[in-house]
Order: sequence, then C-alpha cells, then structure tokens
Amino acid sequence: MGTCYNKIEINAPVNKVWDMIRDFHDVSWAPNVVVSLEKVGDKNGNEIGAKRILNGVFHETLTELDFGSFSFAYSIDDGPGPVAKDAVSNYTGRVKVTASDTGCMVEWSSTFESEKENEVADFCNPIYMALLNSLNETLSG
Repeated sequence: MGTCYNKIEINAPVNKVWDMIRDFHDVSWAPNVVVSLEKVGDKNGNEIGAKRILNGVFHETLTELDFGSFSFAYSIDDGPGPVAKDAVSNYTGRVKVTASDTGCMVEWSSTFESEKENEVADFCNPIYMALLNSLNETLSG
C-alpha cells in the first residue's frame, strides 16, 4: 500500500483553521492551487457523499467528516496520470487539524493501491504541500 504524508504548523487556532477547510465544496483558501471547483450531485459540502471536480480533472468524494476530531477523508475517484482510475485504487486522502504549542498542525495524508506507488506519491505530495502552504498564507495574510 502506498502512502503520502505532509504537515504544516500554522499560527492560528484549531477552530479558525477547521472553519476554513471543513466545507468540501469550498477551497477558496487555496487560490493558487485550485483554480476551479465544480460541485457534482445534490449533497452539500458538509455531507458525506459530497462530490467535486477540482481543476477539471480530480474527481473526489467526501467519505468521512468528523467535527469532533477536526478531520475529513475523501476518495479520489479519477484524475490525471498516476491517480487515474485505471492506475490507482482505494485512494483515501485525510486531512486532520490538531492543536499545537504555536497554534495548530495540519496533516494531509493518503493511502492507495497502485503498481506505481512512487509515481503516485511523487505526484501527490507536492500538491498536498502546495495546498498546506496556501492555507497558511491565506490564514496569515
């Protein structure tokens, strides 16, 4: 099983960060990374089963949302290159916010199955880090 893992310390309270990222249909906090988001279906961004298409190519579904632990999980159902549906399976991404001494830590991780695990990780890790950096910039700006 392949994995990705990225994290960032953010000088902001957990609740503030969670309020910004918890809506699956709102990634306005990452304007330099996500240039388009299309809502798919009738579920709201805070309902399990909510679907979205990011940047016209990443088809994702919200699979878990836990307000108590400030975390959510999603599947990538299809995407470009190494995350295309015929190249990867059982892709689950997870985002979790936890309190730290300086504010909070945001972790973005994933697990997946692929014959080319390194290619998937090399593709996804920079995207997750860019998303985390964008979140930090938005909160500190």
